[in-house]
Amino acid sequence: MSKPTKVRGPSIRHTRRWPASLAVVSVLVLQLLVPTQVNALPRWLMPALGALLLLPLVWMNPYHLRRDEPWLRPVAVTLVAVLVAVNAYYLAGMIAFLGNGEANQGKVLVKSALLIWVTNVVAFAVWLWEVDRGGPFARAPEHAREAERADLLFPQMTVELDGWKTWIPGFTDYLYVSFTNATAFSPTDTMPLSARTKVLMGIESAVSLLTVAVVAARAVNVL
Repeated sequence: MSKPTKVRGPSIRHTRRWPASLAVVSVLVLQLLVPTQVNALPRWLMPALGALLLLPLVWMNPYHLRRDEPWLRPVAVTLVAVLVAVNAYYLAGMIAFLGNGEANQGKVLVKSALLIWVTNVVAFAVWLWEVDRGGPFARAPEHAREAERADLLFPQMTVELDGWKTWIPGFTDYLYVSFTNATAFSPTDTMPLSARTKVLMGIESAVSLLTVAVVAARAVNVL
């Protein structure tokens, strides 16, 4: 007599958390490489503070978003705000380094600018990921939470194409938005809708523009 076949229900695809966590860890490691000429703080301070804020987020959801708690989002936003604030401090240090006439070390300037620019892109990518439509838990289809109104208008949301009807943005999509905004100093294919997103993207563009302008000013000086 054959055994009855078990009927399995549809599998639930959980939203991934680890790409955002990996991006933050990479940025924290980069803080150890910031030249002392533009950073008067101890090098271990920012990575240690960032790790303390990141640890509970990874502990609750190491790979996928499964456990939602009211305090998770404020901690995540605080972590990103700290990254942005410290990065702005590094930018101010680099501008002062150039303004004091001490910027005769091209490697220091280029290295600082590169680290600031990369941190800027990653930090705002995580920030957009955390605020759009109420955060990743609100956007995730596997969680019974009502998403807020959209903060970003992705191209996939403007047309009806087969295979894209149930699409939701992942961290890679926000990283691309942040990268193009920092490169073009303005939105490209994804438009900001809410005031908070416009403010965030405006700040990111300003930091990116200042970073590039400092290096360009030094290059003109050399020539």
